[in-house]
Amino acid sequence: MDDRNARPDFMSAIDTLLDRIAALCRVITGVSLVFLTVIFGWLVFGRYVLNATPTWVEQAALLLVMVIAFLGAAVGVHEHTHLAVTALRSAVPSWMRTVFVIVTDLAMAGFGGLMLIYGAKLTAFKWGSMIPLIQLPEGLRSLPLTIGGALILLFSLAHLLRLALGRDLRSDTFE
Repeated sequence: MDDRNARPDFMSAIDTLLDRIAALCRVITGVSLVFLTVIFGWLVFGRYVLNATPTWVEQAALLLVMVIAFLGAAVGVHEHTHLAVTALRSAVPSWMRTVFVIVTDLAMAGFGGLMLIYGAKLTAFKWGSMIPLIQLPEGLRSLPLTIGGALILLFSLAHLLRLALGRDLRSDTFE
């Protein structure tokens, strides 16, 4: 019997929604990574072949790196592949793991909440100025921080809810 089918209906619906959000984040980060590679190829071509460096590439690359880093980190939290989330609790004896799982999820939820709050303040503060050379709002640089924080908070709270319902499927929770 599949454990996902044994979950309460609302938890199954939540998991489906969160899985779709994580899949969307993977697509966005993948497209961003491809675009980052293409524009750096253009930078090298422009600099060494055309002898005309496209200066906008560096500004666009900074924006893309923010998207990749923060959305990728949120997906890592959702899928339990973020090294910082599992390293410590995997190193302790099995009887301590549940406590460490709870502490880790609470810490990640708190960290995500702080990223959300302060990222939103920074985004709002910087929205009125423009990024040089690409003429996009400066607040776009901190928007991935805000969205990533919200997703980390959401994914961590879902982990805690699953744990409270006895439906936690993480392999490092129990040995």
